Amino acid sequence: MDFPGTTLGACQPARTQLVVCLGNPGDKYAGTRHNAGFLVADQLQAVSAFDAATPWQPACGELRSLDLYGFDCLLLRPLAYMNSSGEVVKEVTARFGFSPAELIVVSDCLDLPLGRLRIRAGGSSAGQKGVASIAQHLETGAFPRFRIGIGRPQSTDIAIIDYVLAPWTSAEQAVVRQVVAVAANLVVTALKQGLNAAMNLGNSWSADNINASEKGEPNVEKV
Repeated sequence: MDFPGTTLGACQPARTQLVVCLGNPGDKYAGTRHNAGFLVADQLQAVSAFDAATPWQPACGELRSLDLYGFDCLLLRPLAYMNSSGEVVKEVTARFGFSPAELIVVSDCLDLPLGRLRIRAGGSSAGQKGVASIAQHLETGAFPRFRIGIGRPQSTDIAIIDYVLAPWTSAEQAVVRQVVAVAANLVVTALKQGLNAAMNLGNSWSADNINASEKGEPNVEKV
């Protein structure tokens, strides 16, 4: 099965990847910290030269075909809630034969301050339930992931679940927009130049905010 605008077929080319952006579905969770991955998905769709739903869709997810500066990818939003994201990812990888190394998983991260990114080729879930679910269902943690820092609550009186499911504050909005744009840039970099290039740029970058010193934006193609 070929998708319009991509070269994905029975023999899947190496440059086609599955970008998985994590979040929770529904208006109730739109704009919350836990949905940072969905914001990156929105940005990728906004700049794509081709964006269409694929003919086949997973049972509980949205799968789209994108053309990002001449590089094809599939964009997946699991819609089974964060803790069950792995079920959807497993269904899609089984359908199209993606290996774990051909994924890019984008998620929020409590252990990074707002304004920071961390890109890794694999590793632990760092407590992120969606990433943990994907590792469980794929039976490996050896898949690339982009972690978007959301920081931790400043008060111990705020429960973690309440914090991640709360909307961004007005003071955070500008930094969030900057980080999302840079994260989308770096997804394009990973597609065009490989994961190491994205890691070299993204892991040394930080936004200009109270949680991280300003180092400028990475020199990647703007999206």
